[in-house]
Amino acid sequence: MPDTLLAYDLGTGGNKASLYDAEGRLVASTFVPYDTQYPQAGWHEQRPEAWWQSVVQSTRQLLANAAADASSIRCIAISGHSLGCVPVDASGQLLREATPIWSDKRPAEQAARFFERVDPAGWYRLTGNGFPAPHYTVFKILWYRDHEPEMFGRIHKVLGTKDYVNYRLTGRMATDYSYASGSGVYDLLGWDYADELLAAADLPRGLLPEIVPATEILGGLTSQAAEALGLPPGIPVACGGVDNSCMALGAKNIAEGRIYASLGSSMWIAVSSARPLLDGATRPYVFTHVIPGMFTSAIGMFSAGTSLRWVRDQLCVNLTVKARFDGRDPYDAMTDLAERSPPGARKLLFNPSLAGGSSLEPSPHIRGAFLGLDLGHTQGDLIRAALEGIALNARLMLDALRQLGAVGQEMVVVGGGSRSRLWRQILADALEIAVLKTNVGQDAGSLGAAAVAAVACGLWPDFSRIDQVHRLESTARPAPARVAVYRQLLPLFDQARAAQAQLGERLAALEIDGGQASGSA
Repeated sequence: MPDTLLAYDLGTGGNKASLYDAEGRLVASTFVPYDTQYPQAGWHEQRPEAWWQSVVQSTRQLLANAAADASSIRCIAISGHSLGCVPVDASGQLLREATPIWSDKRPAEQAARFFERVDPAGWYRLTGNGFPAPHYTVFKILWYRDHEPEMFGRIHKVLGTKDYVNYRLTGRMATDYSYASGSGVYDLLGWDYADELLAAADLPRGLLPEIVPATEILGGLTSQAAEALGLPPGIPVACGGVDNSCMALGAKNIAEGRIYASLGSSMWIAVSSARPLLDGATRPYVFTHVIPGMFTSAIGMFSAGTSLRWVRDQLCVNLTVKARFDGRDPYDAMTDLAERSPPGARKLLFNPSLAGGSSLEPSPHIRGAFLGLDLGHTQGDLIRAALEGIALNARLMLDALRQLGAVGQEMVVVGGGSRSRLWRQILADALEIAVLKTNVGQDAGSLGAAAVAAVACGLWPDFSRIDQVHRLESTARPAPARVAVYRQLLPLFDQARAAQAQLGERLAALEIDGGQASGSA
């Protein structure tokens, strides 16, 4: 059988195992989910053993596919969700059954103390870490030190998500530049951990894993791992990369100024460039790319697809029930109805900040809203306004990136939302950019990991082959009449956003229970 590549996309919701041929074509894939635990407010934890078991199960399921041949696999690589904090001892044993993931924000106190010694603006310029600081790995390590000192004293290394799985595969503890860039103590332009930040945190450099290129072979699959996975021992395992950078690679962001949007539960727009795009006001979050010498800089919103899901679940139960009875996707029924509403949804605006504000919003306490409702608005108007509100917010994101560097005139869209023809067209009109849908769809992260494996084992000389993997399926181009509508709406949307942020601040200060409603008979 011809050579193949095994890619793992270790995401927040589960692991996808995918087999690619030497040309980068997807042969087969399978997905095994795992859970996130929320033991306290702000605590988001997963079990590293669950990651490993999902890798084992998804690999065995993949090998059960008639198109898969274990003996043909030339290399393995992983894309892993960011900002992981897995403590292990010198023998590689886990020191905590469940560990904080990227969305965990428990170490607010540790971050605040750190910034008594370090200028926050300078820290951002050095690291490019534009998420709220408590999300970053270093502060979770400091939380371990403050709250679990006995365990902290036994730590040999703190590993990232995919780096822990790589250790289980090869026995080697290491990370790559892209994952290290989310540690909170990494110097983007120095391409190394920053000694001054480690000193400010009072942490030894040796606590963090060595940094190697994403394409470096960490070692061969150990006999123990091979037996668990059902694979031959000795298959080379590349270091792989953080999910943001692997997805950028898989979405064709391989050259200066290329841009892509991930449209899923959340949404972000990312630009690849030889210099990080940094701005103290809008705070793009930057990761080192898996491509040597490049960076991927992004601005995101926390609730894109999840806002649309809220509209589905709360306002479109009738459509959902009928769609399921008819054997259709409820979102298809929703977009059919939204198409009957004109651009601008009859002057109805929607703010998609249902999950609060990202770095682009005026306040983290901003919340979502429909604005301009009247008795003439229809269900279709509500759905279209939701699609347009997400697109208008994305326009503000893109404009912020455009002010920081050269951005291309076309944008690849990946993720679940890319399936919607109407949504792609709304994005094209609102963002005034050509929106491309390719065959890659929701597999950008997996393709990026496969490309890392291909270069690592010598099947590909470099990453330029990615362009040949993508097949254009459709292009949505801005239509002047609709562009004119969204140009009128954008300043009003921005004005409403500012007002919502002020209202959100005041609501957050109220001493009113924000939990479930209750009442008496």
